[in-house]
Amino acid sequence: MGKLEGRVAIVTGASRGIGRAIAELFAAEGARVVCAARTLNEGEHRLAGSLATTVGAIRDAGREASPVAADISLEPECLALVERSRALYGSVDILVNNAALNYYIPTAEYPTSRWIKAFAINVHAPFILSKAVLPDMIAAKRGAIVNISSGAAIGPGRGPYADKTVRGGVMYGASKAALERLTQGLAQEVAQHDGIAVSCVSPAKVVATPGTMFHKLVSGPDDPRGESPSMMARAALLLASEPADRVNGRVTYSQQILKEFGWINQAAGRGTETPGSGYSQI
Repeated sequence: MGKLEGRVAIVTGASRGIGRAIAELFAAEGARVVCAARTLNEGEHRLAGSLATTVGAIRDAGREASPVAADISLEPECLALVERSRALYGSVDILVNNAALNYYIPTAEYPTSRWIKAFAINVHAPFILSKAVLPDMIAAKRGAIVNISSGAAIGPGRGPYADKTVRGGVMYGASKAALERLTQGLAQEVAQHDGIAVSCVSPAKVVATPGTMFHKLVSGPDDPRGESPSMMARAALLLASEPADRVNGRVTYSQQILKEFGWINQAAGRGTETPGSGYSQI
């Protein structure tokens, strides 16, 4: 029997990368997974990956999943996603806020419209979606909200700064820092309800995904500077399946939480147990 047998999960950004890995693992562990993203079919985005591909792989494995195309930068589409999930499978037990957007543009040149849209996806959507699914979780006395963050949430600290070439990371870091604060604030609020956990996890190393390879953060799946998407999927599974009182309010890193709970040897893929720079535990 899988760790998520009988649970209903929403995974945003499930068309590729970390989101796809999480959706596939959750389905393999028995969850009925609603896979959400903007890209429904291959060829609709410049990067490889689509909801059709993710859901097809899950169904080919004999598991249950459904695609829901949604632009979660818009509140009506967030709410429609939750309602569609209920119509498909019933009350929502698990929400994984994985979808994220960034443009690598220096702040002095950053279009305000892009900044606002990125914050809408990275911060506002997790709030709107969490608010929408919490009634299901409170009524069921169980549930998990897992937010996917980044080491970029840790600022560079005070100057002077030796590296004069840094550019384009301000928005992403600021939005992920906000997501981590949202995580612990909401975790504190839901602590009054038995069985609900709100947590946040970042990769211990850069995950080799179509996006990170496109931006040349890693050269490919075998780059020793990176870790496999399966590592993040296992960490998300842990946070979604462990008792709420063990993980509520955790803001952590993939390999750290896997090691702490004794799951590190079960995590398929490359990665050392000691994360790189910027690694911290809250």
